[in-house]
Amino acid sequence: MKKDEVAFKKLNMSQTTLNLIAISIFLMTMSVLLGPLFNLSPTVPALATFTILGLATLDSFSLQGRGGILFLDWIAGFSKEHRDRIIHHEAGHFLVASLLGIPITGYTLSAWEAWKQGQVGQGGVTFDDDELASQLELGKISAQMLDRYCTVWMAGIAAETLVFNNTEGGADDKNKFIGVLTNIGFSESVCQQKLRFHALQAKNLLQENWSSYQALVNLMRQRASVADCQNAIV
Repeated sequence: MKKDEVAFKKLNMSQTTLNLIAISIFLMTMSVLLGPLFNLSPTVPALATFTILGLATLDSFSLQGRGGILFLDWIAGFSKEHRDRIIHHEAGHFLVASLLGIPITGYTLSAWEAWKQGQVGQGGVTFDDDELASQLELGKISAQMLDRYCTVWMAGIAAETLVFNNTEGGADDKNKFIGVLTNIGFSESVCQQKLRFHALQAKNLLQENWSSYQALVNLMRQRASVADCQNAIV
């Protein structure tokens, strides 16, 4: 589990760096095209492009893409809707994990918070998943444990759908879900069926415990402790 999770996060960080490079090239191209209108020397966008690409390369190889994630997450953080989505998404994971008896060790709501805690990626709810990791290493996992974790992985997407009628996050959750199920022998078609089933299971749990979910969202917005958040779940 932990090895798979690190692999997915490294893949996501590489994609983030590529996205940052693409955005940078687009901005530099526009500056070249519009430069003559503002009497901007061609040297300026050329130097800026070289610098940004150099920093992106350094970030990819030395920082494993963390710099790009921090930068893009910082920009996205200016959007209130983006911040709201993250809180509602992670509150979904938190609530469903608590209801299903999966120990929660912490949570972060931004890449910066995750970085300060020594985590990779954009953050999220973290679990004590040693038992799951042990079973996966042995190549054998109980159906009950698999069902619990699959429902938790889909809970963020379910929460976003309930609150915003659509979802923007959750790509990492789907990748983790499909990656784990594929590694233990499920076909792609079965993975997709299970994905839809567990998304529905998570949605039902959230709706049945909606008052606890709303209280949890408010507490997480205030960065309340894990213990205080769990006490709000009744």
